[in-house]
Amino acid sequence: MNTVHKDAANFPWSRDLAAARDIGEPLKFGFDFVLSWFERWRIQRALPPAMDAARQFWKDQVQSKPRTDWQLDQWAQAFRWYGEWLRWAEQEGVKTATLEERVRHAVNRKGAQRGLALTTRRSYQSWAGRFARSVDDERGAMDAGNGRDFLASLVSEKKVSFSTQKQALNALAFFFKEVCGMEEVDLGVKFRKTPRRIPVVLDLREVAAVLANLSPTCRLAAKLQYGSGLRIRELVNLRIKDVDLDRLQVTIRGGKGDQDRVTTLPESLVADLRTWKQKVRALHEEDRKQGLPGVALPKALERKWPRAGEQWQWMWLFPSEKLTEDPDTRIERRHHLHPGSYGNALREAAKLAGIERRVTSHALRHSFATHLLESGTDIRTLQELLGHADVSTTMIYCQPSRPTLRLPCGLPWRAG
Repeated sequence: MNTVHKDAANFPWSRDLAAARDIGEPLKFGFDFVLSWFERWRIQRALPPAMDAARQFWKDQVQSKPRTDWQLDQWAQAFRWYGEWLRWAEQEGVKTATLEERVRHAVNRKGAQRGLALTTRRSYQSWAGRFARSVDDERGAMDAGNGRDFLASLVSEKKVSFSTQKQALNALAFFFKEVCGMEEVDLGVKFRKTPRRIPVVLDLREVAAVLANLSPTCRLAAKLQYGSGLRIRELVNLRIKDVDLDRLQVTIRGGKGDQDRVTTLPESLVADLRTWKQKVRALHEEDRKQGLPGVALPKALERKWPRAGEQWQWMWLFPSEKLTEDPDTRIERRHHLHPGSYGNALREAAKLAGIERRVTSHALRHSFATHLLESGTDIRTLQELLGHADVSTTMIYCQPSRPTLRLPCGLPWRAG
C-alpha cells in the first residue's frame, strides 16, 4: 500500500501497519514516519528492537526540540501501537529485527570467524546492510542478480569513486559466499575509473601552524604521523613495543593489506616520546592497581596469551583518557586514541591556522612523502616507507614543478 514509506519497506512491522484496519490512512503515514525514523536511529546505535530503545529515542530525538501538540500525540500513539506489535510478535514468534539488522549481524559474525579486522567487518556490514535495504525480502537479499543491480547503481547513479566501488564489491562477494553459502557468484559489473586526484600537501610553515594549534596528545601524534608517514589507523594502533627510540624506527603491525613494515622515526621526536612514555607508564600502572582488564590484543595472541594485554609493552602508545566498551568482547577497558577525535582536532587546528584547504590526517602523510621526494629520497625507498604495494601509487607525489614567470610589475606568476 502507498501508506508505507519507501525507507520502511524492510521493517518487519511495516506490512502489518499497512494492513491495519483500525488506523486511518493519514495516521498510518504519521506512524510510519516516526517509526521509520526510530528504526534508522536504533540500527545506527546497534540497539535491540524494544520499548527501552523507544524510550531512549523519545528522550534523545523527540524531546530534544520543540514539538507541536499534535506531533507528540500522534507519535505517542505510534509507539503505543509499536509496543503492542512487539508483544504480538513475541507471542507468535515473529522476527522483530529488520532485514538489514539480520544481514549486518550475519556478516559481522562470519567476519569474526574468518578473523577479519574490525574496520573491515564494519565496512562489509555497512555495504551489506545498504544492499539489504534495496531489496524487498530475504529471498531478494539472496539473489546475486539484485547484487549486480545494486553495484551497477553505485556506478551509474551514485557515481561513487573507484575505490568505493571495489569496497562494495568485496563486501557483497563476502556476503554471498560466506553468509549465503554460494560457491560461485557472478557480480560482474563494469566499474567506472575515476581520475586520480592530486593530494593535499602542506608546506613546512603550514605543518608547524597546524601543530601549534593542537592539544599536547594530538600534537605529538601528529608529529609522529608527519615524521613517519603513517596512515591514521597505523598511528592510533601503535603500541609501546612498536617504537624503537634507539634505532629510530617505527614498526607497523598489520597495516593495510595486513602487511608489516618498518618506517623511519625522526630523531627530533625522541626526547618528546621518552617523556610521553613516562606519562603513559604511570597511566598503565594505575590501571593495573585498579585491576582493570588489559588492552585488546590481536585475536590469535589473546587466545594464546590471555594476560599479555596487561603487560607494558602491549600498552597503546596513545591511549584514550576514558575507558570504553570493547565492541567484540563487551569488556570495558582502555582503548587507543579515537581516530575520529584525532581527525576532528586536526581539522579544527587547520581552521585556526587559517589554512583554506580541506586538511585531513592523510594530508600529513602526503606532506611526509612530498617533502622526502623534494629532499632527494628515491621513489623506491619512499614506496617502502609508505607501504605501497604498487609504485604507481607512490608516483602521485612526483608532480612536475611548474616554471615561475615574472610579470613586468615583479609579481610572481606560476604557469598553468
